Amino acid sequence: MRKVVTAGIIGNALEWYDFALYVHFVEIISRLYFPSDDIFLSRMATYAAFAAGFFMRPLGAILFGYIGDKFGRRQALSASILTMAIPTSFIAILPSYQEVGMIAPICLVIIRLLQGLSLGGEFSGSIAFVVEHAPDNKRGLAGSSAMFSMNLGILAGSAVAAICANFMSPESFNAWGWRVPFGIGLVIGLVGLYIRSNLHESPKYEEAKAKGLIAKAPTRKVLTDFPVQLITAICLYLTVTVPFYTFVSFMKSFMTTFVGRSVDEASIINSITMLIATAFIPIVGYMSDVIGRKVVIRAAALGFLLLAYPCFILLKSHDFFSAFLGQLIFGMLVSLYMAPIPTILVELFPTSVRYTGVALSYNISAAIFGGTVPMVATFLIEYTGIKEALAFYIMFFALISLISIYYLEDRRKVALA
Repeated sequence: MRKVVTAGIIGNALEWYDFALYVHFVEIISRLYFPSDDIFLSRMATYAAFAAGFFMRPLGAILFGYIGDKFGRRQALSASILTMAIPTSFIAILPSYQEVGMIAPICLVIIRLLQGLSLGGEFSGSIAFVVEHAPDNKRGLAGSSAMFSMNLGILAGSAVAAICANFMSPESFNAWGWRVPFGIGLVIGLVGLYIRSNLHESPKYEEAKAKGLIAKAPTRKVLTDFPVQLITAICLYLTVTVPFYTFVSFMKSFMTTFVGRSVDEASIINSITMLIATAFIPIVGYMSDVIGRKVVIRAAALGFLLLAYPCFILLKSHDFFSAFLGQLIFGMLVSLYMAPIPTILVELFPTSVRYTGVALSYNISAAIFGGTVPMVATFLIEYTGIKEALAFYIMFFALISLISIYYLEDRRKVALA
């Protein structure tokens, strides 16, 4: 079980390591690949390239879901980690707009599309793989490792970027140093591939295969036989994807761009709250095994409905402690809601279509509403003049999730089908 969880953590961490790098270097990327006299347009173009990867994720869900349900979880996960590691390393050598013109942003978008394709299969596949290996009374804790590794990858990306920035002169870092962390991604990917190639296949999958229960066309079967489960899963994941991407990809920018806080202060707040929220995830995963997953996510969704707006009021403050408290409360709510979700998604679908079902629900939600968070947030604030506008966007999705939670059956005491 330790080996399985480790393999899942390394693969997921790589996916989100890259995500953190792109967000961390958004200003450099916008300047090198989307230059414009209008800073707002340049930043929006960079966020659009960021979002482009997310729109490939449903396609990745179909592709890797088919491989994972038809040929095995291990094969799909090995393929997906390579599909992420190789394009990520290409950013390390990609020429700028000034050097090759329009070819540069086009190549960057292609890289983002390939990364999105990979992420469409990686994260959901590792969720299914890890939870299927876990004892029934520890599925919540096992599933939470996926969310823990997501945050771990983001923290690793931010840490590597910060180390490179601090150990290089500003001139060297802006010229070539920022590319080094992307090259390191290839090394992480190869390590993850080696570990995964030595794992045993999921016992639940082997059992289903032996009984002849594997779906020949898993995507079609999910759409025709499990539409209620799919819609339920999409609605539940909305309150992961929108608050999570707000927390990790927009809050730092919000405090620096719209509040006027220094980059150093915003980075300190973001890093410390991220560390605390990450440490909280396995605790919540364990709680969901003891008191039930439905109880936990309902409390978190209500928390977003009641506290999202006050959190943004605190973030808007120029007082350091108030801003820290606002982001900490928000981050704890994110962890409280997201920790049990992987296991809930796994429990919604049978083994025969589980990889595809989890992948489709997670990726449809993330593609439409996750990758677009920075763009939507920037647009809402720019055109409404209300700095807390994103809070209402989050509250709307929390309400949708609450309705889905009302009808959700808590299956923590039921064996996986």
